[in-house]
Amino acid sequence: MNCPNCGAPIDERAVGATSEYKPISMWGYFGYEILFSIPLIGFILLIVFAFGGTKNVNLKNFARSYFCYTIIVAIIVGVIIGSLAGAGALAGLTSMFN
Repeated sequence: MNCPNCGAPIDERAVGATSEYKPISMWGYFGYEILFSIPLIGFILLIVFAFGGTKNVNLKNFARSYFCYTIIVAIIVGVIIGSLAGAGALAGLTSMFN
């Protein structure tokens, strides 16, 4: 690794630039988004990466944020489906007694 200002070589261990903190590129994020969007396999990999399947801190944090997003979307979809089912059941009961 070289210094961005002068170009002199820098010891990676001195600045903490190990593979543990290696940044993810824009295409990397895009690829992981697509990977995590695969219905069953993506969810399994999402859980593996979120709970320690990788040493890269950036990938682990991205997987955790995507996991939280997935939980929030699942809750919202569940509330919508529950509301629609309740409204349908109420409409059915109302038409039965009229």
